[in-house]
Amino acid sequence: MFKQLLIALFGAGLAFGVAAASVVSDMHADMSGCETCHADGMPSDDGAHEAAACADCHGGMADMAEPHPQHDGMMECTDCHNVHEDQVGQAPATCDNCH
Repeated sequence: MFKQLLIALFGAGLAFGVAAASVVSDMHADMSGCETCHADGMPSDDGAHEAAACADCHGGMADMAEPHPQHDGMMECTDCHNVHEDQVGQAPATCDNCH
């Protein structure tokens, strides 16, 4: 329950006093640098390390709210979420982006 509350606060841009206008990657980097998501602070070639980092903190897609479970095993987080461009609290991509 605490983890879900914390995730909700991050999404609202309220956790740790982060302004709603900050970029999602900056918020994550504030936690422990680029290593929060990237091995040795550098992007992986295939994005697998970053996808695993998302799941380590936010849970696997099968365990998340819709529309995540129906995409489990077919997509990666970065197919819908661009953490280096999206603003904290910004609505994620919608079904209309693909369907």
